[in-house]
Amino acid sequence: MQLPRFDPAPHIRLIACDMDGTLLDAEHAIHDEFWPLLDQLKARDILFCPASGRQYFNLLECFGPRSEELAFIAENGCLVMQGGRELSADCIAPGELAGLNAQARALQAAGVELGAVLCGKRSAYIEARDAQFASIVARFYQRLEIVESLGDVQDEVLKFALHHAISSEAALQPHFARFRPALQVVVSGQNWLDIMPPAANKGRGLRNLQQALGIARSQTMVFGDFLNDLEMMDEADYAFAMANAHPQLKARARYHAPANTENGVVRCIRAVLGLS
Repeated sequence: MQLPRFDPAPHIRLIACDMDGTLLDAEHAIHDEFWPLLDQLKARDILFCPASGRQYFNLLECFGPRSEELAFIAENGCLVMQGGRELSADCIAPGELAGLNAQARALQAAGVELGAVLCGKRSAYIEARDAQFASIVARFYQRLEIVESLGDVQDEVLKFALHHAISSEAALQPHFARFRPALQVVVSGQNWLDIMPPAANKGRGLRNLQQALGIARSQTMVFGDFLNDLEMMDEADYAFAMANAHPQLKARARYHAPANTENGVVRCIRAVLGLS
């Protein structure tokens, strides 16, 4: 794929980037070439912002000491943080959680193999039932508590996440569509379905960050690969879908970048900004 080039190079102040399937490679790792690029962005006063369905504390772990230089759009836009300070948060009303829990239990009773994660501000929570599912969840949630019942959790809940080993879009989404429009029901990956407050998405999170920092769409670049990145494509003049992206995202984005397995984000940023 030919890398995009602009003449003159755009004045970018903010780059928001999805993680899994976008910045991360096939082994869920950040490419070694990202770290020197981050130094170049910092020198140009360009803020890099991971925008992910992952937990905020997991993102902090991914970027280690460099986290202090970044902003974060976590839990698919439900939580926006910078420098340890909350810029915005959207939470699910307590009354909605009982219905979500009941639907998940009904599907499990019917033989659907799913796992549920309650994503709170303080921690994520799962029930002590499936060790294999717990190991999957631990990849995405740095703070994780195992509880007897999700219904007993006392926390502000940002997101209710469901996992299916084959296809969340086919196996889970139809059963939770009835919760719309009171809640967002979003396929956020091949195996994940995210249920969130009605207005929450990565696009809203990005708008909140732009407004807090006084950054315009014309100064913003975004990268994504799946359906939970759709709204984010509308909030930046320089919106890129990865070559491996879902067809709907490719149709929504203005530009395309090489696949995550080809270090597409780093290569594309360098090309657009004229960096070596």
